[in-house]
Amino acid sequence: MTFEPFARTTGPKLRAALVAAYGPDVGADAAAAALAYGWENWDRVSAMANPAGYLFRVGQTSAHRSRPREGFLPTPGPQELPDFEPGLIPALESLSEPQRITVLLIHAFGWTQADTATLLDVSPSTVRTHLARGLQKLQTALEVTPHA
Repeated sequence: MTFEPFARTTGPKLRAALVAAYGPDVGADAAAAALAYGWENWDRVSAMANPAGYLFRVGQTSAHRSRPREGFLPTPGPQELPDFEPGLIPALESLSEPQRITVLLIHAFGWTQADTATLLDVSPSTVRTHLARGLQKLQTALEVTPHA
């Protein structure tokens, strides 16, 4: 596969994962940096077992250089989400990075656990663990119980 079809199919997924991790501003910039790196080094990157996973790590490195420490997820205003739980954003920001990425990709973006594992270049059991722990922390922080 050449770079252009790879970027067309993988670019949006890479951007979604990095936005889930670092917020819309830093995440979008990190995705652009990762794709630029992929384009510049496509001969080497395309030969890797998981080019998308590798470029996700490149994006993480880029994001860590410019990520704000707190308050990096935007809070919707009342006109945008009238039933928005105000504690959700701080609760998401309090999760570990892998937990936040996993919870958002699966529950906000509708990804499967398998797709999440592939892009993050981790095992499906690791995704299940991050998801379970992240959801448990959110439930505790928001003082909710799961529906039975």
